[in-house]
Amino acid sequence: MMSRHWYRLAALTVCASLAGVTLYAQATATQQKPFEPTSGQAGKDVVWVPTPQPTVERMLDMAKVTPQDYLMDLGSGDGRTVITAAKRGATAMGVEYNPDMVELSKRNAEKAGVSAKATFVKADLFETDFSKATVVTLFLLPDINLRLRPKILNMRPGTRIVSNTFTMDDWEADETGNVTENCTSWCTALLWIVPAKVEGTWKLPEGDLKLTQKFQMLSGSLGSQQISGGRLHGNDITFTVGSTKYTGKVNGTSMEGTGGRGGTWKATKG
Repeated sequence: MMSRHWYRLAALTVCASLAGVTLYAQATATQQKPFEPTSGQAGKDVVWVPTPQPTVERMLDMAKVTPQDYLMDLGSGDGRTVITAAKRGATAMGVEYNPDMVELSKRNAEKAGVSAKATFVKADLFETDFSKATVVTLFLLPDINLRLRPKILNMRPGTRIVSNTFTMDDWEADETGNVTENCTSWCTALLWIVPAKVEGTWKLPEGDLKLTQKFQMLSGSLGSQQISGGRLHGNDITFTVGSTKYTGKVNGTSMEGTGGRGGTWKATKG
């Protein structure tokens, strides 16, 4: 006959085995649970807060995103802006430092059926070349926008930059839009159009056009007269001399348009 001591050891052994199986199952389940981001979680440069979908739509509307665009989202989070742009037919890439976010974005793009148009990379946004984008979207803090601003201003004139809520310091937005429906926070979109670089002296038949540029705003003179209303919208330029309005297009070191004494005008950088 076996002793009670033996039965007690056997029972303890079974309980220990069951406990081990339970712990293993819990650990396995934890390992297999998909990553789920939490609003406010820490990131490399900013905490992650999702852009409300109505704001995403407004940002893309203001940028006039089309299937011909190549959009890059700097700090793409769960991928919603990139995926929404891809649904509109654009080719879009998200740049995100958190590898779990990158994988989540890829899964979300696959679920949305836009994996061919929406791609994601793990990268530092300060080390990323986004110069080929036609649209850049941001939901970053003002100091980070300011650090990125020199690269943005060197992009191709006409590139559209759209930010959720946060500004570019003294570079005033070309357009601001507020979302009033189905949005309670982070409901402002700001659009900038990268301006051509025109500061300096330009030669016109009427005299020298001397331009001083502060982002898209222009001041200066044509001959002895001061200009007013000087402004750039990408490569498009407008200014007024006296009662005559000049409109035109900048093409590197030349520009031409309508207005002036003869109804049309041309200028070369000199």
